[in-house]
Amino acid sequence: MRTRLHTMAAAAALLLTACAEKEREYDATGTFEATELTVMAEQPGSLLSLTVDEGATVAAGQQVGLIDTVQLQLKIDQLVATKAVYASQMPDVQKQIAATQQQLDKARQEQQRYTELVADGAAPAKMLDDARSQVLVLQKQLDAQRSTLGNQQATLTSQQHSTDVQVAQLRDQLRKCHVVAPTGGTVLEKYAEQGELVAVGRPLFKLADIGSMYLRAYVTSAQLQNIRVGQKVSVMADYGDGQRKQYDGTVSWISGRSEFTPKTILTDDERADLVYAIKVAVKSDGYIKIGMYGEVKF
Repeated sequence: MRTRLHTMAAAAALLLTACAEKEREYDATGTFEATELTVMAEQPGSLLSLTVDEGATVAAGQQVGLIDTVQLQLKIDQLVATKAVYASQMPDVQKQIAATQQQLDKARQEQQRYTELVADGAAPAKMLDDARSQVLVLQKQLDAQRSTLGNQQATLTSQQHSTDVQVAQLRDQLRKCHVVAPTGGTVLEKYAEQGELVAVGRPLFKLADIGSMYLRAYVTSAQLQNIRVGQKVSVMADYGDGQRKQYDGTVSWISGRSEFTPKTILTDDERADLVYAIKVAVKSDGYIKIGMYGEVKF
């Protein structure tokens, strides 16, 4: 009887030791995440095409959709024609002042001739005064013409510049009608279909780089003192039913602020109310999925 009790006690001790060792297989747990990005419509209109499907891989800068561009292109064509009209109305200053300039040159010659005649006593001084007055009048007319034509040129130039700005704005809107993947990744969800009428800010699809995952876990302040950014760690992905796979990981971020323990997170010290979030970067081989549970060993 006594031998049997000793045997049961030893078995219980072994079981407790095994459980303790199992509990010490990881230092923290969490879930796998990826940087997700929702691509939204930047222009309103009919969605002429959206070629992405859930699970498809897209490259950064790849065009995956198109919003109707007809009205924008028509406005651009109209503004280009308006600019051409402004250009045709631009005055040729030299041609328009040529007649007045010629009259002024003739008047100055007359003034010089009467100056010499008056000096020789061959003409009365009044004729010289009249010649001088004529020069002044023509000079003012020429200055007024130049001012008017200059203002007209400035106005038309300003109108042309304004047209260029409007065209640039429309071309920018035209560019935004082309739905482009801002980064490479895998399409997680698709929110719109070809033919739908979309508004600015309407979500079109969500993508993420699932090749570069990270495990968000939580550690206590006691554990925090032994963790640093860049530290190499072991990560276990839990596929369920006892299926687990080990990956190499790197601590990429440590929160600078504590928070209350999330109810879904387990730590070595379950009595701790405050924990710190960390991220462990993991290079995925395609088997790690977003939301999958994982464990980390420091």
